[in-house]
Formats: sequence, C-alpha cells, structure tokens
Amino acid sequence: MITIQNFVFNPFHVNTYLLYDETGECVIIDAGCYFPKEKNELVNFIEKKNLKPVHLLNTHGHIDHLLGNLFLSEKYKLKPEAHILEVPMFNMASEQGKMFGIESDPPPDVQIYLDENSEITFGHSNLKVLHTPGHTVGSISFYSTDQKFVITGDVLFYESIGRTDLPGGNYDVIPRSIKEKLFVLPDDYSVYSGHGQSTTLLHEKKNNRFLI
Repeated sequence: MITIQNFVFNPFHVNTYLLYDETGECVIIDAGCYFPKEKNELVNFIEKKNLKPVHLLNTHGHIDHLLGNLFLSEKYKLKPEAHILEVPMFNMASEQGKMFGIESDPPPDVQIYLDENSEITFGHSNLKVLHTPGHTVGSISFYSTDQKFVITGDVLFYESIGRTDLPGGNYDVIPRSIKEKLFVLPDDYSVYSGHGQSTTLLHEKKNNRFLI
C-alpha cells in the first residue's frame, strides 16, 4: 500500500510528494527543497523510515519544482524523469529562478523520458502517467488505480487551475487536458496538487468555476 507524505518547500510553497510502500522503496515527485533545513527535513524523514529512493519524478519543468533535483540526484544517484517536451524548461531553469530572485545551480538534465501510459514501479506499487499539457507543454500527472489518487502538478488545483501566462502555458489547452484526461477518472479519486490543499475530482467537477 502506498503512503503519501507531503512536504511544503521553498518560497513558492511547492508540494513535494514522497510516496513509499511496505518494501521501503520510494519515489520523490517535484523536489522543491531549496533551503538547507528543507533538504535536511526530507533526508531525515527518508532515513527515519529507512526508505530507498528509486525515482526522481517531475510533473513539469518550472524552477520551483526543480530546486531540489540536483541535491537529490547526487545524494541518491537518481536520474531525473520528465516528459521530453519539458527539456527546454529544464535547460532554462536557472534563468527562470532569476526572474523571481532565486539563485540556483542548473538542475541535472532529464535522463528518463515519460509520456502517456508510462509506468513507474517501486516496491510492490506502481504509478501510471497522463500527459496533461496546458500549464506547460509537457506537464504530466501521476495516478494510482489501486488507491484512487492523482498527482497533478500545477494543472489542477482546489477550485482552480494552473496559470498559463508562463512559457509553455495555454489557456485553451489546460481545461481540455483536465476534462479529457483527469475528469474521466473515477469521481472519488483524490487530487494532490503542486500547491495548496488536496481535493477530489468530484469536488472539482461540481465547484471549479474554471471548468463548469
């Protein structure tokens, strides 16, 4: 059974998700740890639970979701995984940071490409991938059919959707991604977003003013 541990990191309050099961293998999604105390918090949790990180996953390539990639890829010998269309975003990550007053070393390159229906395995568990563009061209979501949840990055939020005024954003595409890729999942799926509180697909279908 997958346990989801959420950390809120960096000045952008990014939700970094650590998923693990009874084997101790785990995946890290959107490593936003930036300050030393944030890196220590994540590492201390991993060590306390005796976990073994086996995947470093990225929903998209905006700098706030990448700030911990270099640290974690080096510490745990992980290869960053993302959609191939996000490579340009990774390449300009440091420039993105400077736009918001954030200094950071360039993140490591994407080394494993994920796309629609890619499958992530760890321990006895697995996640599947949906290509959900709109916030960026290569935005992806990770979902579990066994435990009925989806991790959406910055595509879908509690009663809101991702901004589309940044590079790669498209206001016409993002609602289509949500309705055609996410809303076809069962209503009782929990939604874990890149920022803010969790929600459910049923709640968003009924209450999200951007999608009604």
